[in-house]
Amino acid sequence: MLEALQLSLAPSALVGFLVYMIGAIALLAAFKVVYTRITPHREYELIRSGNVAAAIALSGAIIGFALPTSNIIANSVSLLDFVVWSFIAGAVQLAAFYVVSRVIKDLPERIKNNDLAAAIYVAAVSISIGMLNAACMTPSAA
Repeated sequence: MLEALQLSLAPSALVGFLVYMIGAIALLAAFKVVYTRITPHREYELIRSGNVAAAIALSGAIIGFALPTSNIIANSVSLLDFVVWSFIAGAVQLAAFYVVSRVIKDLPERIKNNDLAAAIYVAAVSISIGMLNAACMTPSAA
């Protein structure tokens, strides 16, 4: 048991953990910046003013990005592999928002108006797409 603990806490394992953790946090921050710049409404301003719909919608997108990103970390073969597939995960989330904004007319305005129904739908789609995205980013035997 002591040997297993020594292996799991080996300097190379700790460095790998730190590299992937810092990389994941940086990519999550970058995703949030890009997502909030691309969406027509200003999520952080709305959230600061108490807009629950904006918080729900943004939270769904963050979770929808984090799900495949965590799967990518677990299955990546290199740091570059991790970064490339994380960008793909972010692009899929942005595409999901675009599609939902076409399905729900005036989505940005509805979120600005604190429409919880629209926000919950956006969050549910974002999380669902994130789950599907994560599953598709798992190596297969094919």
